[in-house]
Amino acid sequence: MTELFIATTNKGKLAEIRSEFDAAGLQCLKLRTPSDLTKPMEIIEDRPTFIGNAIKKARSWADATGLAAIADDSGLCVDALGGEPGVRSARYAGEPCDDLANNNLVLAKLSHTPADSRQAQFVCAMALALPGTTLAVFVDKVEGVILTAPRGENGFGYDPLFLIPHLGRTTAELTMTEKSQLSHRGKALRRLIQWLNTHRSALAARHANFPA
Repeated sequence: MTELFIATTNKGKLAEIRSEFDAAGLQCLKLRTPSDLTKPMEIIEDRPTFIGNAIKKARSWADATGLAAIADDSGLCVDALGGEPGVRSARYAGEPCDDLANNNLVLAKLSHTPADSRQAQFVCAMALALPGTTLAVFVDKVEGVILTAPRGENGFGYDPLFLIPHLGRTTAELTMTEKSQLSHRGKALRRLIQWLNTHRSALAARHANFPA
């Protein structure tokens, strides 16, 4: 069984990624994560863009493990907040990461923003790397509106605040399958999986740990 490193410790992200690989019929891959390692390292997400952070994480873990690695950097970008929280989404309210505190800070900053000015996007950059090289990066997004109060029990992060207008539901009110079909991460990951399926035979020939 071939190993593929998934560079995240976020249980919600990992569940969504595993679901996409299973749906693509890639159960033959053993997905490794930082929690599998005896001495997991910490990657500082200090790049100013989602793409920069995704590449840094994928490259760092590929170099450290010798495996093909995928990493995403994703977050909420609110128009009325000038694109915030953006790359600071996970730590918007400070350390340690706290979804409730982050959500409350967004609501507080938008407290005087009218309903017709609360547009936002979830953005995801998904990178695939081998040791020493970046193979591909895919960026996708989903448009929505920030509510004035959370709704829903599913998902994680800002999902309870993020309304999909044409559905009339937040991403926290969707099942994992429903969310994956339209989410920023689901769309970017499916593009990455398609790229992997198209190129993996050639890449496996030059790197023993690439999923063949």
